[in-house]
Amino acid sequence: MSALDLPGWSHAYSGKVRDLYVPAPVVDSVGDVATLDDTSHLLVVASDRVSAYDHVLEPGIPGKGALLTQLSLWWFAQLDGVPNHLVAPTTAPVTLPEQVRDRAMLVAPLDMYPVECVVRGYLVGSGWAEYREHGTVCGIALPAGLQSGDRLPEPIYTPAYKAPLGEHDENISYERTVELVGPEVAAALRDTSLEIYRRAAVVAEARGVVLADTKFEFGADRSTGALTLGDEVLTSDSSRYWDAEAYSSGDRTASFDKQIVRDWLSANWDGEGTPPELPAEIVERTAARYRELIERLTGR
Repeated sequence: MSALDLPGWSHAYSGKVRDLYVPAPVVDSVGDVATLDDTSHLLVVASDRVSAYDHVLEPGIPGKGALLTQLSLWWFAQLDGVPNHLVAPTTAPVTLPEQVRDRAMLVAPLDMYPVECVVRGYLVGSGWAEYREHGTVCGIALPAGLQSGDRLPEPIYTPAYKAPLGEHDENISYERTVELVGPEVAAALRDTSLEIYRRAAVVAEARGVVLADTKFEFGADRSTGALTLGDEVLTSDSSRYWDAEAYSSGDRTASFDKQIVRDWLSANWDGEGTPPELPAEIVERTAARYRELIERLTGR
């Protein structure tokens, strides 16, 4: 996860997929370390790295960072009325570096909440595994007789505690969310997440795509305290998308996300040690699905 040398910016942090930069010079009291504190703008750069099961895999997916950024920007534009962290470059005293222009977002720093806001509209993945055993998803009781991939009667909100880099996120109850952030913020996180999911699902459906589930991250605006949507939104890394025509014909595996990577890894790695390198064919198939999704949704 080597940082880029971006003129006018200092590297501050790297996650599994994204890198954060602050306007240079921004240093700590020692004088040589960039910090996320007390800065008015951040540069979020999406890399081509791909992660699965809390591991960053090799190699990356060519063009993935640009595609994720384009899709996030498109979705932010669709979600009018939902405050987000984007800052228009024309209103900021900084510029986007040319070398990352297609995969960078200029954003305002937020005081992020330690909650990953997951919304599930369909029974799939870990939710299906729990349902088969207990008839619940994240402790929420569901009707009997559902099958893998079925649409839920109503979307459900299943938050997770956002663990530090390298650790596993932990599913938590709504009550635990209240303990973490207070009742008002917990309710706002839930209600806003469900609202965005419902709106996005309608948009996707009109374009022949099923939005099965997704996750959001929110923070408080540092000036007003307002709940603000941050990070990426409704990308093929943070969401599970299916082809609607294939789904209606019974094929519930035609996914537009990194499920191809997950499936290959599950079949070729026992979860111990360093994951194996992804074959070229898996990389290309995944890249093709990322490209197809953005074409389907945006028409570009």
